[in-house]
Amino acid sequence: MDHQKFAEEWIKAWNSHNLDIIFSHYSDDIEIVTPMIKLATGGKESSLKGKSAVRGYWKAALEKYPDLHFELIKSTEGVDSVALFYKSIMDKHAMEVMFFNEDGKINKMYAHYD
Repeated sequence: MDHQKFAEEWIKAWNSHNLDIIFSHYSDDIEIVTPMIKLATGGKESSLKGKSAVRGYWKAALEKYPDLHFELIKSTEGVDSVALFYKSIMDKHAMEVMFFNEDGKINKMYAHYD
């Protein structure tokens, strides 16, 4: 995998605000772990599993932040994984570590923010 090309495509997908384009990178059994879930929902959960659950969360987030725009700072490659460092919403920096299944789709993602 060309991690830099992937990173650019992933950032472009998010900046499009089009959930179908965004979800083209993810498997049906995607699991995300991020502190933003608690922030966005006011709940206690910090993880979601499955496209349906994640789609609802991301749809609400895109509606809450209509000017969402990510800027890639750096991408790195691991074993069946990439880590993206980028400028996120609310002037935060984010690091997302994404793991890929055998079909090349993200099936697990961990997000970290400053």
